[in-house]
Amino acid sequence: METAEIRRRFLKFFESNGHTVVPSAPLPAIEDPNLLFINAGMVQFVPYFLGQAKPPWDTAASVQKCIRTPDIDEVGKTSRHGTFFQMNGNFSFGDYFKEQAIRYAWDLTTGSVEQGGLGLDGDRIWATVYLDDDEAIDIWHKQIGLPLDRIVRRGQEDNMWSMGIPGPCGPCSELYYDRGPDYGPEGGPEVDEDRYLEFWNLVFMQQERGAGPAKKDYVILGDLPKKNIDTGMGLERMASIL
Repeated sequence: METAEIRRRFLKFFESNGHTVVPSAPLPAIEDPNLLFINAGMVQFVPYFLGQAKPPWDTAASVQKCIRTPDIDEVGKTSRHGTFFQMNGNFSFGDYFKEQAIRYAWDLTTGSVEQGGLGLDGDRIWATVYLDDDEAIDIWHKQIGLPLDRIVRRGQEDNMWSMGIPGPCGPCSELYYDRGPDYGPEGGPEVDEDRYLEFWNLVFMQQERGAGPAKKDYVILGDLPKKNIDTGMGLERMASIL
């Protein structure tokens, strides 16, 4: 499946589920003094997450053009990093939360191609969750039916997402696809992230972080005004799977 078709299916799925399709923000981060380039789909929505502005919609979807300069050192070393990429995202500003975000991700990725889904084999999907997020585990296991041995708890560095700078953050649940033994050893994402390729990150955006190292040892300042959803599916990663 070509990237244009993945993009079309993603936006159509979320538009049919009540989301407003929002254009990609300009690649230069003109309105954010902390960034040179937009590095995630949620950047243009930061004021809404922080409660600094009222969003014009309760839910939205976009395909954001991104550049991550910190990834430059990883290009060529792994099969999953590039400097430029496109991020499919769906967002909720105080509307739905964990249960619906997980359900949307599962339904789109495992839905049949004939019915507008992406047709992934659900038996090859793994999920990671933040260490103490029992709620997300219950949703994955009891509602989606994912076996417990394919749900992995991980710590702050892996499953507490932020932009790497002060701002909105939250625990996340990442979806991985097992590409098979040709790509590496078995055992799940903690063993090999080339075989088990992360393709979608569901961020339960509910807190605000302070200063500190990008992925760990920073302080949580408190809760955001509302519980939000920020997700990102790597368009090129999904194309490589399909």
